[in-house]
Amino acid sequence: MPKHAAPGCAGRSGYQAFWILLVAAIAGFLCLTACTNSGAITSAAPGGGKGGKKGAGGDVPVTVAMAAQKNVPVEVQVIGNVEAYSTITVKAQVGGQLIRVNFKEGDFVRKGDLLFTIDRRPLEAALNQAIANVARDEAALGQAEANLARDAAQAKYAESQAVRYARLFQDKIVSRDQAEQLRANADAVAQAVVADNAAIASAKAGIGASQAAVENARVQLSYTEIRSPIDGRTGNLTVKQGNVVMANSMDLMTINEVSPIYVTFAVPEAQLPAIKRYMAAGKLTVRARPQDDPGGEESGTLTFVDNAVDMTTGTIKLKGTFGNADHKLWPGQFVRVTLRLTTQNNAVVVPNQAIQSGQNGSFIYVVKADRTVEARPVTTGARVDQDMVVESGLEPGETVVTEGQLRLAPGTTRVLVRDGRGAPSGEGGRKGRPQS
Repeated sequence: MPKHAAPGCAGRSGYQAFWILLVAAIAGFLCLTACTNSGAITSAAPGGGKGGKKGAGGDVPVTVAMAAQKNVPVEVQVIGNVEAYSTITVKAQVGGQLIRVNFKEGDFVRKGDLLFTIDRRPLEAALNQAIANVARDEAALGQAEANLARDAAQAKYAESQAVRYARLFQDKIVSRDQAEQLRANADAVAQAVVADNAAIASAKAGIGASQAAVENARVQLSYTEIRSPIDGRTGNLTVKQGNVVMANSMDLMTINEVSPIYVTFAVPEAQLPAIKRYMAAGKLTVRARPQDDPGGEESGTLTFVDNAVDMTTGTIKLKGTFGNADHKLWPGQFVRVTLRLTTQNNAVVVPNQAIQSGQNGSFIYVVKADRTVEARPVTTGARVDQDMVVESGLEPGETVVTEGQLRLAPGTTRVLVRDGRGAPSGEGGRKGRPQS
């Protein structure tokens, strides 16, 4: 048995030795790989071995701009609505058949242009009848005046005869009956004269009524020609040629006066004191631009401020008047409205993205001569396009950071100035100044 045990033990020992060598080889391989990777990471650090610590806090690339000084307009920008300067609804003032339409829908018409013609024959007949009535009344007046002349002569004769017979009665030449009969006849003829005067007055009044009827007939006849009361653009025609229209019962069409034209808009009530103050100094300019026409801006003047603030919205209604000679503005159209209040001279402006917000308000990173940055609190004003007005805290010509603010630490971080494409700007990077 001992002779056979030794070979078995030797086999097991060899098997264990194999596994020990295999594990050792794997461990050595892993250690070599780890060392190699560690060396690669170290050598990849910015600045190499001596610059490893400096790489973690090196120059931070930023984009900068210079604070400029210029005249800045103080404006209010809102959305407004175009409103026709005046709107006229055309109606027929007399009834009849619409025999002619003298325009096309959508035409521009001038004041006094003929729009519609209504059948005038019935009204011409009425006018002729009224003229005939005037002639009849004038003839009646002539007859009454002739009767007056006749009766006046008879009254004069009857009065003289009655006086004469009265004296004869006093002289006992004629009887009382004859004298009284002639007195009664004179009185009757005198009353006829009074009646003739009344007839003349009635005839004159009749003539006046007939002449008024003639004028009315002429006016009614003039209504058969419907003319434009304003300069403007015609709308949709609701009654076509050949239809019978009734007086004052239907709209034929609408005319909008579009030159000049109104632009109506509303501003917050907080702006009202400034608007009133600047209006007292002179006329305020209003610009309007259709939202789908960037190049179609029109200029006008503020002409109306409503007499009350809308309590539901806290806004006040304003109107600007525009010449609109090119008809770029159209009634009902929405436009972007800019109301210029004044111009702020020599204002300091920086790009909008330079303004940062913190717990204590707005601030700006200012690049100093040693390429470090300073977080400086500022007071901002109006926004003008892509710029922001800085009321206080910044001087013209100072350099401010516009991009890369998140990596900056005031007083400790040094910056590397980049140009607009993100590349270092060389000399500007060393001096901390923006490149043009």
